Formats: sequence, C-alpha cells, structure tokens
Amino acid sequence: MPRETNPYGTIFGGIILSHIDQAGFVEARRHGDLDWVTASIEHVDFHAPVKVGDVVNYISRTVRLGRTSVSVEIRVEAERFHTHETVHVTSAQLTMVGMRDGEPYPFRKCPCRKQDG
Repeated sequence: MPRETNPYGTIFGGIILSHIDQAGFVEARRHGDLDWVTASIEHVDFHAPVKVGDVVNYISRTVRLGRTSVSVEIRVEAERFHTHETVHVTSAQLTMVGMRDGEPYPFRKCPCRKQDG
C-alpha cells in the first residue's frame, strides 16, 4: 500500500522485516501453543524491490527443531502487478523460542537424550 512505501514507490525494508517476523511466528506456532518470540534473524539481503500494487508472498518452512526453539526459513516473493512475473525479494532464517510465563518452554522431548521410565 502507498503508506508503506518510500518516495520511489517501493516498500520500506522494515515493513518486509516485520512481515518476515510475523510469518516466522505463524510457522513456529504450528509446533505448539506457546508464546513464540524471535531470538534472532540471520542475514537478510534484498535482491529486488517490492513495488506498489505487487502481491507479496511469504513462504515459510521449519528447518530445525530444538527442545525450546525452532529455526524457520522465510522466502519472500513479489508478484508484479502488471506482468504477474514472480521475483525473489529476499530470504531469511529466524530462530523462534517457545515461551511460557516469560521463560523458554520445552515443547518437545529432545531425541538426543535417553528418557527415564
């Protein structure tokens, strides 16, 4: 939308980062009903701009499951308004931590440890 763009008619990078963060939450939420928070976002390079009128897709997938955290990869693509061409905008990997009562919360048993009983 125009209010999210700079004078050149392209979306602010911070808007894309905010949406990446939200997409990371949605993917992490699939692994448990917790308060998921972003611990880190790895390397984000913008390869192409998003222009007014483009449709933006955030494609997420889980790449690692820990005991209290998940690593999520987000790929951002823009479908151009006039040509319908799809372009790769950016990709990022986020580490999301599952929280409960303000503390990291194990949402699954770690397969690397022998369980008692």
